[in-house]
Amino acid sequence: MPTLLLNGQHVDVDIRYELEQFEWTRPTWTEDRLLAASPFRCDRMPSFYVYLEDTASAKAGYWGDSGAIDESFVRGGFVKLLAFLRAETEDETVDYLMDTYAPASENGRLTLRLPKLKAVTKPEPLSESILANARLGTNAYLNGRGIAPLVQREAGVGLVGNAVAIPWRLPNGRLANVKYRSVWGKAFWYVSGGWPIRDLVYGMDIVYAKRLRHAVICEAEIDAMAWRSAGIPAIGTGGSAFNLKKADIITQSPIEYLTVVTDNDKAGDKLRAAIERYLNGKVRLAHGYITEVKDANELLVKHGAEALRSVYDRAEGVRTKLRISSGISELQVGRRF
Repeated sequence: MPTLLLNGQHVDVDIRYELEQFEWTRPTWTEDRLLAASPFRCDRMPSFYVYLEDTASAKAGYWGDSGAIDESFVRGGFVKLLAFLRAETEDETVDYLMDTYAPASENGRLTLRLPKLKAVTKPEPLSESILANARLGTNAYLNGRGIAPLVQREAGVGLVGNAVAIPWRLPNGRLANVKYRSVWGKAFWYVSGGWPIRDLVYGMDIVYAKRLRHAVICEAEIDAMAWRSAGIPAIGTGGSAFNLKKADIITQSPIEYLTVVTDNDKAGDKLRAAIERYLNGKVRLAHGYITEVKDANELLVKHGAEALRSVYDRAEGVRTKLRISSGISELQVGRRF
């Protein structure tokens, strides 16, 4: 496998496997590279490349986008690309790669390549002054994505240059992070020093403020706003990763029922399975499916709010697994809560 330098350590990473976990438009896989439409913008031509192995001209994981609009996304390394695909910060991606690939077996014994030690400090809420330069309120980009003005105001979104600023807040309403989404394409980035996305669930401040007992859980923030625009409360994972921390945030909240509606792709399938694994028996679950398009926002734009409400209404309750002292018991719940 190719070797990447992560936290000062040389780590073997299966770059091709990691990239294969995501849906690509018009992909061509060769021995040493992937050619496809750019993931950073609305593109149908194979103008993007990423090296899968070291070559005479580039290191494995390096990529380029010949049609890039934003100079920050013309070329870069594997961590930046995977962070974008996983919808997380680059630090979180490095942690993921270290956890996945740093353990190594030597002579039958498990050894660990330890990262450089760094002080562990509890994240602190961000200052609201970070949003001082944002033009808060409705904006043309989200209007064009079908997001209702009331929902935009409730989410506290704003416009900074050519990017929409989407605040992520803690359950108590304090600012935890800000995601900036380019209005020109799919590129996004997070504020420096923000709370890790792996430790957050988007929209939990609204859950607590309104004491919501039921919500849809989806991936992206704009998908959550799409559901809210259809009159259905929603929270977001922020990407295709789900973990015990996110599960704990949900189970400690007022939420009792969740309708799981993930993206219509391989990453969405993995997220759906992870949500059920972590939350089954802790909150009641139902599964709703988007089949015609990729995600909730695309369904809203193409077919309107009624299409989203139809997905919600047709959601099927899942078998609840209850953990008891003598083992695991299963209870079949009905199709609607």
